[in-house]
Amino acid sequence: MTAQPRFSCTPASMQRGEPVAGTATHVRTWLLIEHSGPWGKRALRDARLPDGLGAELQRLAARHTAKVLLIRRPRAARDPARLNVFAAYSDLHRPRFEHGTVADAREVLDLDLGDLRAGGTSGLAPAVGPIFCVCTNGRHDACCAEYGRPVALAMHLTHPGLTWEVSHIGGDRFAGNMVILPEGLFYGRLTAESGAAVADAHLRRELDLGHLRGCSSYPMPVQVAEIALRRELDLMGIADLRLQARQVDAGVTTATFETPRGPYRVRVRTIIDPATATRLTCQSRRDNPVPRQELLSIEPEPGADSGEDQKQLRREHDEPEQPT
Repeated sequence: MTAQPRFSCTPASMQRGEPVAGTATHVRTWLLIEHSGPWGKRALRDARLPDGLGAELQRLAARHTAKVLLIRRPRAARDPARLNVFAAYSDLHRPRFEHGTVADAREVLDLDLGDLRAGGTSGLAPAVGPIFCVCTNGRHDACCAEYGRPVALAMHLTHPGLTWEVSHIGGDRFAGNMVILPEGLFYGRLTAESGAAVADAHLRRELDLGHLRGCSSYPMPVQVAEIALRRELDLMGIADLRLQARQVDAGVTTATFETPRGPYRVRVRTIIDPATATRLTCQSRRDNPVPRQELLSIEPEPGADSGEDQKQLRREHDEPEQPT
C-alpha cells in the first residue's frame, strides 16, 4: 500500500492563492520568556518549564488578553544563567517595550501585565526595539520549522542580537512567519533573503507590503484596510498612516485613516464561506472555512480634497524634492 504524502499547509495555502494581508493575530500585550527548548506542540503546556509555571502563564495570558511566548537564540544549545524576558504593548505609533533578565523563570509571575496594558509598566526596564521573532515551533506545525528555521538562521547572521526564534504566533500556513516587536508587525511567506530585507526596511521605519500580514493592534479587517490604502497611495513609512476611527455594521468594517493627503475611508467586508472549508494547518483534523476580507472601497473622507486636487497631491508626493 502506497503511503499518502504528508499534508503541508503552507504549499496548500499558496496553491489556492490565499493572500497574507489581514491575517495577523489581533493582540496588543506580549510577554516573551527565554527557554531554549524543546518546546513541544503547545509550548506553555509541553516545554520543560518549572513545575506549574506553564499553567500559571496560560492563566496570566487569559486574564490580560496577552500573548505569552517562549523564545531562544538561533543555534542555542542551552539556557544562559540569566533568562531574557521582554514585555511589550503593541502600537504602530506609540509602542511600549521593556526588558530584563531573571535567574528563575518563575519570577515572571511577579510582572504586572495589567499595568502595562493600562499605560504603566510591567516592572521591567524600558528597552529599545526592535526584536525580530521568527516562528520555528515545528512540533506545533511542521511548516513553521521547515520554512521558519532557514529565515531565523539567516537573520541570526544579518541581524545578530535582534533575532529570536519564537514559539507559535498563529497563521502556520503563512510560514515563514515573523512578528516584529514592539510594534506588533506580522510578516509571512518569508525566505532567508526576504526576511533580512524586511528587517532592513523596518530599521529604516518602512514596511514591506508584499509580505505584511498586518499590525497586531488592529482587527483583521482593519489590517486589510490599512494595507490596501498604503498600496493605493504608495505609502511605505510606518508613520504615514494613523487609524482615526473604526465602525462595524452587518459584517462591513469602515476604517478611517489620517494620511499625508488628508483623511481616507476604507470599507472591508468579512466573508466566511463554508464552501471554502479545508485544512488550515498541518496538524488539523477537520476542515475549516478560509476567512476572506473583501475590499469594497477606498475614498477620501467627505470634505477632503478630491478630483484634480487629489491628482496634484499624488504628483507632489511621487516627485522627488529638488535640491535647494
